[in-house]
Amino acid sequence: MREVYILRGVEKIYGRGEAATHALRGVDLEIYERECVAIVGPSGSGKTTLLSVMGLLDKPTKGEVFFLGRDILKLTDAEASKLRARYIGFVFQTFNLVPWLSALENVELAMSIIGISPAVRRKKALELLTLVDLAHRVEHKPTELSGGEQQRVAIARALANDPLVILADEPTGNLDSKSGMQVVKILKDLTLKGKTVVIVTHNMDIARMADRVVKLRDGKVVEVA
Repeated sequence: MREVYILRGVEKIYGRGEAATHALRGVDLEIYERECVAIVGPSGSGKTTLLSVMGLLDKPTKGEVFFLGRDILKLTDAEASKLRARYIGFVFQTFNLVPWLSALENVELAMSIIGISPAVRRKKALELLTLVDLAHRVEHKPTELSGGEQQRVAIARALANDPLVILADEPTGNLDSKSGMQVVKILKDLTLKGKTVVIVTHNMDIARMADRVVKLRDGKVVEVA
């Protein structure tokens, strides 16, 4: 399978001198097409920092990161932004839905930013909300939806521009166990549609649903299983 990410000796240091914080320490990792990978570890282990680097939101202090064969250290901010918009969808713990928009409008919004026509936006948004089993809730606003339903809207929104990669940061953190498992199953099933999925989680029951589990501790990969 094609390598989507290749990380070699990746370090991320925040601050300088005695105040410096080493968030990542020499991370080596490959992630492949159509793979679901869980990244686990205690708070402060570097999980979110690693996801930020993979999401082209941050660059490493040292090391190499290749995304779809592109060296991210050589990308301008504009180039990184274009790659991110085209190939990466994000799912967050706090959903980040626009509260005054319906589920349908929240998904449409992601497409309006890149200039897709209203008719195409609406058709695709309906298809995506049907994919996450919310066809009956498309006109409801976030406050009228359960936490699990809101996260499924967020997944539909992340899929709006047909990204190759979905990066999910603690996507079940605000959900009960049943809703959490449902959300992760939807994410895992996306690999059958050609997506690569990376999930940051504290929950080992969630992590075990992935194809591989990457364990971080103190900014280092200590195990890949």
